[in-house]
Amino acid sequence: MKGNLTREKILGMYERMYLIRKYEERIYFLFLEGAMPGTIHQSHGQEACAVGMLYDLSNDDFMTSTHRPAGHSLAKGVSLNSMMAEMFAKTTGCCHGKGGAMHTGDMDVGAFPAIAIVGGGIPVAVGEALSCKMRKTDNVVVCFFGDGATNEGAFHESLNAAAIWDLPVVFVCENNLYGASTPIKLTCKLENIADRAAAYGIPGEVVDGNDVFAVNDAAERSILRARRGEGPTLLELKTYRIGGHSRNDAESRLSFC
Repeated sequence: MKGNLTREKILGMYERMYLIRKYEERIYFLFLEGAMPGTIHQSHGQEACAVGMLYDLSNDDFMTSTHRPAGHSLAKGVSLNSMMAEMFAKTTGCCHGKGGAMHTGDMDVGAFPAIAIVGGGIPVAVGEALSCKMRKTDNVVVCFFGDGATNEGAFHESLNAAAIWDLPVVFVCENNLYGASTPIKLTCKLENIADRAAAYGIPGEVVDGNDVFAVNDAAERSILRARRGEGPTLLELKTYRIGGHSRNDAESRLSFC
């Protein structure tokens, strides 16, 4: 365990992961009861990915998310009250009730409102990283996406642009093994998505996405590299989504209950 993992930090990361899990469990049952409009795409089991990557960032650093943004948003500092208000389409919500479960965020804490299009947040992250570089700040962008997004053109074009311009962005693939219901092994011949980094001349690393300490260690190294102007990194966080794709997913059991 590294020296910077103080008791306070360890407890802080645990508290944030616990908050994310309890929040998602609560909205799951509220949706089942018909108390909330819309739909939800949850990330039970992936809490360590969000918390480990974002815990040490400041509000001046940025994050882009996916159609499973609750954990990312809460880990980045979006307030719990504004998140819940957003679920009820209230004007006091983090996106003024206009976004819903797939579009949470708050620019006051550097969290871009999430984009539900698969891979849609990746070019946005590159654009913000380019802005950071042009403004000569030392801020970084953490860009989350799932394994399914790595077969989108936006992924490849964005990584290439970030690489050739040495942009301060950390690409974070949460490989939960399924794109909706399709196993990643049916859509990619590589054993590790991180191996795709070599095509763009940037570092790629496989991390145990269920180990918050391992994730935080990788985050520290890749974020420091970005701050120094040394360019992007591709992290593949091997994790697992223990809930269904969405609330309409016909699961045989609710393993997280």
